[in-house]
Amino acid sequence: MQNFLIILTLLLIGMGIKRLAIFPKETGNVLNLIVIYISYPALVLLNIPKLVFSNELFIPAIMPWVMLIFSAALILLLSKILKWDRVVTGCLLLLVPLGNTSFLGIPMVRAFFGEQAVPYALVYDQLGSFPALTTYGTLILAIYGTGESKPSIKRIGKKIINFPPFIALILAIVLRPIPYPPVLLDFLEMSAATLVPLVMIAVGFQLQLKMDKALLSQLSVGLTIKLVAAPIIALLLTRMMGLRGELVQVAIFEAGMPPMPLR
Repeated sequence: MQNFLIILTLLLIGMGIKRLAIFPKETGNVLNLIVIYISYPALVLLNIPKLVFSNELFIPAIMPWVMLIFSAALILLLSKILKWDRVVTGCLLLLVPLGNTSFLGIPMVRAFFGEQAVPYALVYDQLGSFPALTTYGTLILAIYGTGESKPSIKRIGKKIINFPPFIALILAIVLRPIPYPPVLLDFLEMSAATLVPLVMIAVGFQLQLKMDKALLSQLSVGLTIKLVAAPIIALLLTRMMGLRGELVQVAIFEAGMPPMPLR
């Protein structure tokens, strides 16, 4: 409960400083860039070596793809039944299957499960959500967007390879048998500790509570699928397979993360 209150306070701070004229409009984007290039890679380098590699790690790696297929299929079905236009269908196909499992998911996993569960959230995000964003997300933009160039394997691969946290993931796996020098370990711990404050302040700064009432019904359907149906399906699937443990709980928890902000 204490961790959750801290996260809520940071979110409110972000919303509060947005109202101050001394902070530029791009403050949220700048904070996000610091997280992507410094805080998040440090967190990956610090936590991935702690993982005990086993067959069960496929659960957080595959779960995002299962949720993507389920959510996208349901959106397409509802689009035909409810006769949504092309723009609404495309937006929901982006927002619903792609959860915010990094910027929001990791702080929430830490708050509810503890520091020891963070590596599972990193696996879910880096081997599931992020590749899904660069592949599936690019494809949906090309199909439903305007002016989006045709996706290619080279373009998608370049996005993945050049993403700093993914580079950190590869380095963490390669360097896993090698202990970090104390000075590097201290640096990584200090850098990783900035992730939650920066992320939640950035989220609060970019949060908009106003919306077009005409889109309320479509948004309600999308959020119901993302926040209710998806974690329930994840729970049922893991129970049917007889899967238990904290790793499974984290995967189910991440399956219910709200939509990923796309700019």
